[in-house]
Amino acid sequence: MAPRRPAGADASSAPVPVASPAVTRQPDDGSLYAALDLGTNSCRMLIARPMGSQFQVIDSFSKPVQLGHGLEASGRLSGQSMIRTVHALQVCRRKIEQHGVRRMRLVATEACRRARNSRDFLRMIKHETGLPLEIIPAEEEARLAVISCAPLVSLRTEQLLVVDIGGGSTELVWIDLGDVEPVERPRAIMRLADGFHDCSPGAARVVDWISVPLGVATLRDQFDDVTDDPARFALMSWQFEQMLEGFKPYTTGIKADDKFQIIGTSGTVTTVAASHLGLKRYDRTKVDGLTMTTAQIDRVIQNYLALGPDGRRADPRIGRERHALIMSGAAILQTLMRVWPTSRLSVADRGLREGLLYAQMVRDGVLTSDGLMGVA
Repeated sequence: MAPRRPAGADASSAPVPVASPAVTRQPDDGSLYAALDLGTNSCRMLIARPMGSQFQVIDSFSKPVQLGHGLEASGRLSGQSMIRTVHALQVCRRKIEQHGVRRMRLVATEACRRARNSRDFLRMIKHETGLPLEIIPAEEEARLAVISCAPLVSLRTEQLLVVDIGGGSTELVWIDLGDVEPVERPRAIMRLADGFHDCSPGAARVVDWISVPLGVATLRDQFDDVTDDPARFALMSWQFEQMLEGFKPYTTGIKADDKFQIIGTSGTVTTVAASHLGLKRYDRTKVDGLTMTTAQIDRVIQNYLALGPDGRRADPRIGRERHALIMSGAAILQTLMRVWPTSRLSVADRGLREGLLYAQMVRDGVLTSDGLMGVA
């Protein structure tokens, strides 16, 4: 399947919500929002309330459901995958009911976009859970990931690449901020929530975006029959780079410099960051916003290769739920860092769910307009 991108890729002021640690609290008012992201590998949900220019997480849920297992070969969601996912969604429904949430957006992404039986699956979900799940297009998924990362945009950044490595696809968005006043750059990113085609003076301009139909699960599945660990990694990296040929910054040879920044949002990026820090127990406060260099990332990935499958399975920094997927994600990440080496990759422990919450809260006018400052 070819990568997706818009026909014309040239591309209001408000703060982005930044989630606090996921701890269940009793809400003291009725203004609760839910955001659910059903991806190729995981089902994840946040329930939050607006607080000033940010939001406070009231409850959360995350479970690996492997919805896309076997999709690469059959083109369909399997019966077992759908049953596992419905069970997870029933837990989400109980949490939504427990908190009395009335405002929600519940979305599915690449696996459901690709599966021939996705409409049947949505009917199954509606019958078994009553939840109003919708399949969103790749461009909306990319926009939501971008706006969730706005607070991590450096005021020195003129060229920005936002990377969202998912289970079934990887979204890349290249943004030119050269015409935006430095202090306004994070806010300019937020304005992209309305679309990637704003050409007004002083706006962030989307040079190009692409949705590559290879994520940590789908890329791994393509090379599952390759038994040699280093060879599989090399093949995965090569395959992903081939899919970049339609991405304008790749084909035109745009170079990274000291005004270039990558923001990476995914389990792959946060796991690499946790390994770099030597965390045996994941700590979001240490990972979110961390800056890494190409050399630091490469050292972590080379260590993963040296460990081999058994060593990665036993490594507490990777975790039992991530070890089977970390090398396909690392192949994607290393490819990007080889093409655009930088000393400024910002790690984002945030993404689609945070973007969904932001979009709902902005629409309802429940966030204040201060507090989005970016980083120096």
